[in-house]
Amino acid sequence: MTGVKDQTSERHWLDRIREKPGGRLAVKITVTVLGVAVIVVGAFLIPLPGPGWLIVLAGLAILALEFHWARRLLAFARHQLDRWTGWIKRQSLLVRAVIGVLGLVFVAAVVWASVKYSLGVDLWREARDLTGW
Repeated sequence: MTGVKDQTSERHWLDRIREKPGGRLAVKITVTVLGVAVIVVGAFLIPLPGPGWLIVLAGLAILALEFHWARRLLAFARHQLDRWTGWIKRQSLLVRAVIGVLGLVFVAAVVWASVKYSLGVDLWREARDLTGW
C-alpha cells in the first residue's frame, strides 16, 4: 500500500511541474539527459564485475517516467529476467553450479582483458611469476 501512495505522490509532483509554463519540456529534457547519462555509465560498467546491467535498467526506469517506449522496453527486460531466474531455479544443483562457474570464468576473463588492455598488466603472467609456475 505504501508503494502505491508513494508512486501517486510522485506522479502528482511531476504533474504539478508539467502544469507550469515550460514545465512539460523541462521534465522531458531533465528525464532524457539523466536517463541517458545513467544508461551510458551502466553500459561502460557492463563488462566489469558489478552492477552494470542494474545501472542500465535504472537509467531505463528513469526514461520510463516520460517515454512509453522505455516503459515497454523495461517491461520486456523484467519479463526476460523473470524467465531466466525461473529457468535457473528449476535446474538441478549441478546445472546451476556449471552456470555459476562459467559466469565466474567470464568475469575473470573480462577483468583480465580490462586490466591488460587498459593498464598493460598481464595478470595471468604476473600470477605465474609470483607462484613460480
